[in-house]
Amino acid sequence: MSVAAAPAKVAGVETVPQTAGGTAVAARPLDPESRQWLTELGSDGPAREAAIGRLHALLLRAARFEVARRRPTLPHLRGNELDDIALEAADDALVSVLARLDDFRGASRFTTWVYKFALLEAAVKLRRRAWQGREIPLEPETWRLFASDSLTPSEEAEQGALLAALKDGIADALTPHQRHVLVALAINGVPIDVLAERLGSTRGALYKTLHDARRKLRKHLAASGFPLAPLEEK
Repeated sequence: MSVAAAPAKVAGVETVPQTAGGTAVAARPLDPESRQWLTELGSDGPAREAAIGRLHALLLRAARFEVARRRPTLPHLRGNELDDIALEAADDALVSVLARLDDFRGASRFTTWVYKFALLEAAVKLRRRAWQGREIPLEPETWRLFASDSLTPSEEAEQGALLAALKDGIADALTPHQRHVLVALAINGVPIDVLAERLGSTRGALYKTLHDARRKLRKHLAASGFPLAPLEEK
């Protein structure tokens, strides 16, 4: 294991979740195993180092499971490459878990909670490896994906008009950055973490750009005679 981490601060063995209005609700008692994990990871010395070692082993098993599950979709990767991905995912997951111990609310067992960190890291790294060396398509590769078959002549004409308005909206109503993000994510299916890495951005920033682009595009389509239901605010 090649990860070194500073001692983590753990705020006790029980948590007091907050409601949306900030009102404290009843504390959820932790199961003994989860309590032991938090106590040992929040301590100093050999006990903490031993707990970190066990935690890394757990995360590595989870990462290897996810890598094996996704292996059929990545036939070009060899066994040693997959092992490296799993190890890197476990290392990064360990750092994330140790930095977020105070976020654990006891809604599930501690081991279940940390398992998800490894699954996420492994999935992200596999998606990035799948796109390694591939050019990110920032223009629509094909508009045929939007076309429907078995239409009547009138329906086909209406579909053609909608696609034309959509093309115009993407070209004219969006900024270049919005256009690139929308096309890459929504049309060409580029994973958002891959695009964030290539653009030197973050998932959050790209989600915001995509949301703004969709709003502009819907406004353009409505002005072109294709009114759409408003987007729901989240």
